[in-house]
Amino acid sequence: MAQLLDGKIMAAAVMDELKIRVDALKAKGITPGLAVILVGDDPASQVYVRNKGLGCEQLGMTSETIRLPGDTDQETLEKIIDELNGDDRFNGILVQLPLPKHLDETAALAKILPEKDVDGFHIENAGKLFTGQDGVVACTPKGIMYMLEKAGVELTGKNAVVIGRSNIVGKPIAMLLLDANCTVTICHSRTKNLAEHTRNADVLVAAVGRPRFVTADMVKEGAAVIDVGINRVDGKLCGDVDFDAVAEKAGYITPVPGGVGKMTICMLMMNTVEAAEKKAK
Repeated sequence: MAQLLDGKIMAAAVMDELKIRVDALKAKGITPGLAVILVGDDPASQVYVRNKGLGCEQLGMTSETIRLPGDTDQETLEKIIDELNGDDRFNGILVQLPLPKHLDETAALAKILPEKDVDGFHIENAGKLFTGQDGVVACTPKGIMYMLEKAGVELTGKNAVVIGRSNIVGKPIAMLLLDANCTVTICHSRTKNLAEHTRNADVLVAAVGRPRFVTADMVKEGAAVIDVGINRVDGKLCGDVDFDAVAEKAGYITPVPGGVGKMTICMLMMNTVEAAEKKAK
């Protein structure tokens, strides 16, 4: 039976550590701050944004959510980002994705100052990750690496397979695993004989957005299985991994809910605190 990588427990420990760092900054007269821009009323985005606000509150950080109507134009959105770039109350700026279809996400993200890009999506931070330089790392991949490290999963020389090639999870986690000396394979919707790749994985990251897509016969005995998916089936949340069946075979597994999602929020908090610490120096 797999060891459960419990995101709630790990996130609570990280938040305790971050609280100490926030208190130390506040003692110097610096309160870290996060500004979140939410365009439209997507229900999932509303939940994420609320959780981010609660995280800031827990740490005693400044938090502001700028809510914009769904028909907001590009110029208005970018003007607000410019204003936040110049606002010293905020060390981090986050544009909640996805944006409504008529807006250009790439152009909006490019407007955020790289040092305030706590999501790690700015082209400069993505480029730094790709070239092995120090920059802001996207929250979900950063959280995955933290979980693997805390669980003591050996990565050097291991085979890692990532299912999914998004700029938010798939590509950055592949780079981080490569940097941790794994041999990395990226699979996606056009990959032929997917199970042949996944059965060879010592570390398997599923980020496909398809409920219970990864089945037990696709998993190597003793593998570390990281489930990034959040799907709603019959009103209940489930991941991209068939949890019950795969847990019998894997060495480590993350649950959904209560796994990677918890770590994503606290890594966002960590990126914001780190931005404040850098500025303080």
